[in-house]
Amino acid sequence: MGKQLQSISPVLNEFILKQHMFFVGTAAPDGRVNISPKGMDSLRITNPNQVVWLNSTGSGNESAAHILELPRMTVMFCAFEGAPMILRLFGHARAVHPRDAEWESLYGLFKPLPGARQVFVLEIDLVQTSCGMAVPFYEHAGTREDLNDYWAARTPEQIETYWHDKNTKSIDGKPTEIFG
Repeated sequence: MGKQLQSISPVLNEFILKQHMFFVGTAAPDGRVNISPKGMDSLRITNPNQVVWLNSTGSGNESAAHILELPRMTVMFCAFEGAPMILRLFGHARAVHPRDAEWESLYGLFKPLPGARQVFVLEIDLVQTSCGMAVPFYEHAGTREDLNDYWAARTPEQIETYWHDKNTKSIDGKPTEIFG
């Protein structure tokens, strides 16, 4: 059944690399809990105790707001094919924005993504597996390009306007510091 580890083992590293989707969970001390599905080629394992994921512009910016108040984050993977497993990475996260000195080196780990707004760095303090025997089987039919196509058709000014209108505050009114 489940195990708790201090870092990502080579076997779990391989498991993560095979996944097409992961989920990110964050919460501030009060307000709503956010669980967000992520896809595309947006996650990198930089060492056994650190992952980074590239966040594209979306309708909200909850994770950025939450980690400003309480930097805990959980990243979860589920085996939708093959042997059952759920893998959770627990730790503390921080956001790196295009204005930050680290941006170029972290963003350089990824294929350029239209509308990229942050790279989240998760310092892992606990890795946990659980059985996943109730997770259904799903077949990966492909990656949606809709979000990339949408932002690729916008100018940097249009993206910044969108950030200003939709991404400066969480749904609970908490600041995201997208503009510093």
